[in-house]
Amino acid sequence: MSELIDMILADASEKMDRSVAHARAEYATVRTGRASSVFVEKLLVDYYGSEVPLQQLASFSVPEARQLVISPFDKASITAIERAIQEADLGLNPSNDGVVLRLNFPMLTEERRKELVRMVKQMAEDARQSIRGMRRGARHDLEALDRDGEASADDVKRGLDALDKATHAHEAEVDDALAQKEHELLEV
Repeated sequence: MSELIDMILADASEKMDRSVAHARAEYATVRTGRASSVFVEKLLVDYYGSEVPLQQLASFSVPEARQLVISPFDKASITAIERAIQEADLGLNPSNDGVVLRLNFPMLTEERRKELVRMVKQMAEDARQSIRGMRRGARHDLEALDRDGEASADDVKRGLDALDKATHAHEAEVDDALAQKEHELLEV
């Protein structure tokens, strides 16, 4: 295959990798009933007049499966952190003992679990559509090489086959991550 075809395939594969990584990151933000810092670490806290991500202001620990402890580096920031968590409307109420904040994660109801599964399935479908869109763009580029005579028809055909294999592999990655998250959500 020609160098141009290899470049098109590498670019498409890299973009598909990013799409899969984005889907996994989105899945991580969906609450499962277990305590995790993922839900709050990106929250922006008004810290002395500037918006700062919570992960830069505090450390996190999980002493129990359903409890997250947030330990601010600067004890003066504890009320600002508490306010940011309340305003984020995560369905969690922090308890403040003046030194650390404790977040207790309630058990999810069956109805809420099913709603979260639907939401995660939609995220997966969005990721698959993104991957297919990248395949469409790369396919267009490969066909343009054939039309312009920059690559032989056989090379373009092999490139299209490789593109389809890469697309299916990336879609399978999204599906595997979806199945894992679905299992996690439905686990009681």
